Amino acid sequence: MADTLHTPDTLRTDMLEMGRRARLASAALAKAGIEGRTRGLNAMADALVAAAPALMAANVKDMDAGRAKGLAPAMLDRLALDEARIAGIADALRAVAALPDPVGSEIARWTVPSGLDIARVRTPLGVIGIIYEARPNVTADAAALCVRSGNAAILRAGSESLNSAIAIADALRGGLVAAGLPEDAVQLVQTKDRAAVGHMLAGLEGQIDVIVPRGGKSLVKRVQDEARVPVIGHLEGLCHLFIHADADVQKAVDIAVNAKMRRTGVCGAAETLLVDRAVADTILPVLTSALRDAGCELRGDDAARAIVPDMMPATEIDWRTEYLDAIIAVKVVDGVDGAIAHIATYGTGHTESIITENDAIAEKFLAEVDAGIVMHNASTQFADGGEFGMGAEIGIATGRIHARGPVGAEQLTIFKYVVRGTGQTRA
Repeated sequence: MADTLHTPDTLRTDMLEMGRRARLASAALAKAGIEGRTRGLNAMADALVAAAPALMAANVKDMDAGRAKGLAPAMLDRLALDEARIAGIADALRAVAALPDPVGSEIARWTVPSGLDIARVRTPLGVIGIIYEARPNVTADAAALCVRSGNAAILRAGSESLNSAIAIADALRGGLVAAGLPEDAVQLVQTKDRAAVGHMLAGLEGQIDVIVPRGGKSLVKRVQDEARVPVIGHLEGLCHLFIHADADVQKAVDIAVNAKMRRTGVCGAAETLLVDRAVADTILPVLTSALRDAGCELRGDDAARAIVPDMMPATEIDWRTEYLDAIIAVKVVDGVDGAIAHIATYGTGHTESIITENDAIAEKFLAEVDAGIVMHNASTQFADGGEFGMGAEIGIATGRIHARGPVGAEQLTIFKYVVRGTGQTRA
């Protein structure tokens, strides 16, 4: 589906045809077995490397258009491809190929009094629609995770990276064919028409089983508001770091600076620093000095500013803001219960961390905080599928249904019950 002028009817027809082909491909991919899918992933990686000149030529078009559009330098950097980055994308595909294949694995097995042998077995979701923004590597990462988990993928890239995404998808499809797998296991919507997203959110008449958004708040909100099929995604990563009274001071400083400042624009960056009132007088000046030295702006509540007066005043909005910038909100709380209560009010279910040498308090925090990822004595910046040993991820899910936390290949499966009998009939 080239990026040509579509009428509403022709776009709808083209999108439905993509869905039909994806459904057929998903069945073939599921039947290919572990060896077939692994062979396909390695062939996809080889095809990317071989197509590097074509990928870089396509990327030049996106970069030129981005500069003309006035994209920020950071966005242009995310968009850029060179031989090293293409090799890195291919290596990521090979890493996914090396992961255990989840399809067909038994989650549990038991026998009931009737003598029936019952197993819960992982199966692919089917067809996954993935809507994302500027990063070209997401095209390959998302396709690889879908293939590893036996799912067909319908991909919709952001307009800024469309030429690069088309070139990457073409290479991936060629790799699938070389491995004897259906090329339609990976399809990319090749139009900038925003109506194409609407067709995907409507489910393509039952052909799309799940939608995964990966991008900014406005994209994810639109998907969650409009989708008529299940959504795996997160709206915000409003992550908290709680410094308990029994924290090791140096450990707290090192983790706080890393959690906020390593990369401020990622969803796992800490946005609020909670400090136990019992040690705020002594530890807060050390923490704020280290954060300031790292270039971070501080916004504190009244109790925090009574200790460090030159912080900007925090307002109610600050407790609800995912800054994605070198800014952190600081609040003094009454112990672990105060921290848990604040997180319950303002958290978005992404990642929460406690710094303490008190194991009992840590276990209370880990048990009672409701989030996709809870941590003890670790930076929230570890909220990443690669860091969790998943090879790659499509995103961090913050919902309470199906996948939660990093979404890798295993999280892109569902299960069925396999029941084996010896002639049983029910009374």
